Amino acid sequence: MPAPTAPAALYRHSLRLLLDKNIPAWVALWAEDGRLEFPFAPQGWPQRLEGKEAIAAYMRHYPDHIDLHDFPDPRIHQTTDPETIVVEMRGVGRLVETGAPLDMTYIAVVTVQEGQITSYRDYWNPLAVLEPGTDFTGSSR
Repeated sequence: MPAPTAPAALYRHSLRLLLDKNIPAWVALWAEDGRLEFPFAPQGWPQRLEGKEAIAAYMRHYPDHIDLHDFPDPRIHQTTDPETIVVEMRGVGRLVETGAPLDMTYIAVVTVQEGQITSYRDYWNPLAVLEPGTDFTGSSR
């Protein structure tokens, strides 16, 4: 089944793919020149990833570090730009290495053009999952 193309539906689909730990399918939702930004990234962490290849490399090991169980009640807000949505949500799960629970609040600003994610600004608190020497994807900092 093809992915939905409307921003809100595509975003909901992307959450399902993350819960299913299907990172290749999640990355496939991105435009080749898509941009993933982390405005609150701590020093030494990437603040901006440019292009689908960089995003794929960053997310490749996500399920090895974060075991997501749910995104309860995401709230998706339309903006005056029909291609851009603002999402309020929680991610609930556990940190794989320690087994510690994860319950994090996010706000994301996402732009979808021609059925692909072109821009994703992820306002999350990385201090909630900091582990010495690694970030949540397992990439060395």
